[in-house]
Amino acid sequence: MKKVFWFLFLVFCLFTSTNPLNSQWIKTTLDSVWVSSFAVSGTNLFAGTVGCGVYLSTNNGTSWTTVNNGLAKIGTSSQYYTVQALIFSGTNLFAGTDSGIFLSTNNGTSWTAVNSGLTKLLVMTLAVSGTNLFAGTERSGVFLSTNNGTSWTATGSDLGSVRTLSVSGTNLFAGTDGGGVYLSTNNGTSWAEVNTGLTYKIVFSLAVSSTNLFSGTWGGGAFHSTNNGTSWTAVNNGLTDPYVNGLAVSGTNLFAGTSHGVFLSTNYGTSWTSASTGLTSTYVRALAFSPNGAGGTNLFAGTSIGVWRRALSEMITSVDRLSSDLKTHFSLNQNYPNPFNPATTISFSLSSKSFVLLKVFDVLGKEVTTILSKELSAGTYSQKWNAEYLMSGVYFYRLQAGSYTETKKLLLLR
Repeated sequence: MKKVFWFLFLVFCLFTSTNPLNSQWIKTTLDSVWVSSFAVSGTNLFAGTVGCGVYLSTNNGTSWTTVNNGLAKIGTSSQYYTVQALIFSGTNLFAGTDSGIFLSTNNGTSWTAVNSGLTKLLVMTLAVSGTNLFAGTERSGVFLSTNNGTSWTATGSDLGSVRTLSVSGTNLFAGTDGGGVYLSTNNGTSWAEVNTGLTYKIVFSLAVSSTNLFSGTWGGGAFHSTNNGTSWTAVNNGLTDPYVNGLAVSGTNLFAGTSHGVFLSTNYGTSWTSASTGLTSTYVRALAFSPNGAGGTNLFAGTSIGVWRRALSEMITSVDRLSSDLKTHFSLNQNYPNPFNPATTISFSLSSKSFVLLKVFDVLGKEVTTILSKELSAGTYSQKWNAEYLMSGVYFYRLQAGSYTETKKLLLLR
């Protein structure tokens, strides 16, 4: 009897001691620190923090060391300015802080301020395009350096506060604090607003995957564009937290760090699943991928109380099993703009191939028009409707896709 007991006890211990490590987030030794940014170079993982400068790990977060020699401090205190952004340009590591931009040429062993021409020192984001380095600032738009930060010039001061920058080929996108997304095709010489369909304009994060552009907003969740921001569609099915701080892309896998954990979409935002098992600090400010040394990749999450790690392969496998339960989910979004005159755009998502009917009715239930009647594959769609022939008033639009039906209200104002 005793032998049976100890055998079962041993099996229990082995199972419980190994299985959780392969199925949930693991907290690294960087603890009790608010992490705001990441940068990765080979096996080196850098974390920028609020008030504690920069940390470096060379072993996947098993241990961390401070690398702050030369970084600015707040007055005479021991606290460092917040490191809002970290980025590599070649072998040069740049840090955007509350006190300007700093450069390290030796993996953080020492830092030098590079602020000549930078008239606004609160730097919120950094981006690299070839030999060009861009800095997004608070209330002063974007600055450009073509010489590794030796000097800076303003290239979009009218953009206001720029929270995030992203590069796709020759396109430079800027996500702003209230003005939505702007696009420059000439290295910041000129900018164009690209906000059609972007109903929330506080943009905290941008991510690019091939021809897909994603924006994470504060209050409106995630949006998707397939035409360089010319038009946007909300993609929030399953994304239960609309406050998106960070986005990260690996192949077709899109991760969102929110105020309530991490979410994963394996279909470009058509549907989302929570991927926060074991993540006890759910306010996620930053995300980064880093090689794990065994041919795989880890995803790191910077939170309000430190850094967490999870194997990418394990997470995708786990979430894919859950995502199989989402195949019956469809969604119909609110038209934009609303109220409108005379045209508006209606977007919707299909999780499987379906015959789609999109119709408009008046307040008496009389059919006004059929906007769409055709079979469509799974995906996200936008349909423009021009109501120039109708009078002002309340109307209803109804989506039928297989057994799914949903109706929403719209308002035409002349």
